[in-house]
Amino acid sequence: MELKPPQGGTTRLWYLLLLLPFVAMFWVSSYNRVEPQWGGIPFFYWYQLLWIPIGAGLTLIVYYATRQKS
Repeated sequence: MELKPPQGGTTRLWYLLLLLPFVAMFWVSSYNRVEPQWGGIPFFYWYQLLWIPIGAGLTLIVYYATRQKS
């Protein structure tokens, strides 16, 4: 079974979704604060933990949008 890269320019645009978690985590000044707390956990920590399922969901979306139909 040979895997071929997806064809077409619109398929490649799906990969831009994978940049969202990257940008969100490297823009530290946007979440470098204590408030609002959630269950006693400062915003700095729960914001980063929230991006784990968001990133997994975005990866799943990109996977299904770009996989080859057989």
